[in-house]
Amino acid sequence: MTHLLDVRHLVKTYKYLTAVDDVSFTIASGICFGLLGPNGAGKTTTIEMLEGIIAPTSGDIYYKGAPRSGNFSENIGIQFQNTALLSFLTVRETLRTFQRLYHKSADIDSLLTACNLTDIQHRYNDRISGGQRQRLLLAIALVNQPELLFLDEPSTGMDPQARHNLWDIITNFRAQGNTIILTTHYMEEAQTLCDEVAIMDGGRIITSGSVSDLINRYCRDETTGNYCAEANLESVFIKLTGRQLRE
Repeated sequence: MTHLLDVRHLVKTYKYLTAVDDVSFTIASGICFGLLGPNGAGKTTTIEMLEGIIAPTSGDIYYKGAPRSGNFSENIGIQFQNTALLSFLTVRETLRTFQRLYHKSADIDSLLTACNLTDIQHRYNDRISGGQRQRLLLAIALVNQPELLFLDEPSTGMDPQARHNLWDIITNFRAQGNTIILTTHYMEEAQTLCDEVAIMDGGRIITSGSVSDLINRYCRDETTGNYCAEANLESVFIKLTGRQLRE
């Protein structure tokens, strides 16, 4: 299996803080990779280094087996947790604005359809709901037809129906052979979407593996071999860190 990203001994230090402390992992092409952890664990800093927003203090990041080049930004899409949208633009006008920033771009009508935005395409950005806004932010992240998509807590603030709708869009994107790196505070979301997961705490990765592997590893009684009452990803996290991810 080809590694799309290879992260080696990544470190990020500030004056009085080591935010990321010797982090290494690989991400295969065509999977959804979840980077999870409590607030302050270092996951956001790690993601920002992968995206090229901030530079690492030390360590290496390889994309398709080579150091990232200048066209790396053309091949990735980023859905930030908080993005300001111009209120005097419509949904369609917003996508056209971002479309012009790239050499390669998706067809606007296809993008509107894929993200369930066709019915509101002529509505102004300040007249859409929270769930519609998150779908628009996802459409913006997909406007350049990326093969690697970064999602930073994409369903925050959504009701359950809107969240599941967003999951379907993300699943369809992955089914086309693309790769996703996801951070989320919802364990159900990570367990539903992710093929592999790495859990961070204190700037380090404390465990990683497939969702089923982590549940098998940490949710079985060592004596009987039986699963614990709550055999899920959230139970794995609580057992390893001693606190709820949602805190």
